[in-house]
Amino acid sequence: MSMTIDGVRRIAVLRANALGDLVLALPALAAVRAAYPGARLTLLGHEWHAGLLRGRPGPIDDVVALPPISGVGTTDPGHPVPPGLPERLARYGFDLALQMHGGGLYSNPFIRGIGARFTAGLRSPDAVPLDRWVRYTHHQHETLRLLEVAALVGGSTSAVEPTLAVTDRDRAELAAVLGDPPPGLVAVHPGANDPRRRWPPERFAAVADRLGRPVVVTGTARERDLADRVAAAMRAPATVAAGRLGLGALAALYRRCDLLIANDTGPRHLAAAVGTPTVGIYWCGNIVNAGPLTRTAHRVLISWLTRCPVCGADGMDPRAGLCPHETSWVAGVTVDAVAEQAADLLDRQGARLDQNKGRPPDFTAASRVTERHDR
Repeated sequence: MSMTIDGVRRIAVLRANALGDLVLALPALAAVRAAYPGARLTLLGHEWHAGLLRGRPGPIDDVVALPPISGVGTTDPGHPVPPGLPERLARYGFDLALQMHGGGLYSNPFIRGIGARFTAGLRSPDAVPLDRWVRYTHHQHETLRLLEVAALVGGSTSAVEPTLAVTDRDRAELAAVLGDPPPGLVAVHPGANDPRRRWPPERFAAVADRLGRPVVVTGTARERDLADRVAAAMRAPATVAAGRLGLGALAALYRRCDLLIANDTGPRHLAAAVGTPTVGIYWCGNIVNAGPLTRTAHRVLISWLTRCPVCGADGMDPRAGLCPHETSWVAGVTVDAVAEQAADLLDRQGARLDQNKGRPPDFTAASRVTERHDR
């Protein structure tokens, strides 16, 4: 029995969260696109989504940037749905609205209120139902969770690793800031929004020195201090790009790298999506939800610490509040372990280069999504 909805010409998808969240949703968005090839797919997100996705091949046609709304576009309290916003969204005439944002306590009423003919998505026990829904449970990989949402309306795909196209605009923005990156480049990304997910910057420096490659250190403007600490701790010189690149230019930079070594962050997902091998350093509580699903080009080193190293607070219960300590929960991962995985991926890439007579290996071929231009 087909699960597709008849007569769908306009689709809204709510996914108004961070960079990694967007990347992890790409396989599900591609599955929805394949099920409704003639429909226009609109992402309900943020301004930065619009900037990143404008003119970029992929499943998303356009973006409607939402204002801050508690539980929908921000975790901050005190931001109700602005008066008139649901009515303005209703004027788009969405036939299908998909809630791919979270458990639905706030986002399901929002999706139900924008006037779509049919709704589907995630639902936690405390959320109102949609026309079709799948149970939200915390310990499930985000990409697989959202593929279940796509399946509710007839979407399916065998491609589970996200892919994102790099554009000429991205490459031009990169060249304007950093020029032409050298061959053999390795990137390291020592930042993470949650300090508990940060591996010590001196460890990144030690691994980078062992590889004997040109190195670029990436990060946001707020992470410039971390990036500078990595570069200062290295014996060899490194280029610090933290705070200097927009997301498109960062994607182009990663595409030129042979490897990224990073914490569990959106940039690791971005690098993987543009076809760059990655070594990720993960806390065990996050690997379930956000780790790479394949290991040909992506490796993970896991910290199995389950309690705060300062106060002993349990970190495994998603309903528990956070303790106030911001110490690293992944410091137990060793330099030797990360360096071993990094060297292995670089060696394998070198072997593939030899086999391809100098052409870079295409790590994304097995999981490529159909590329579409904005229309």
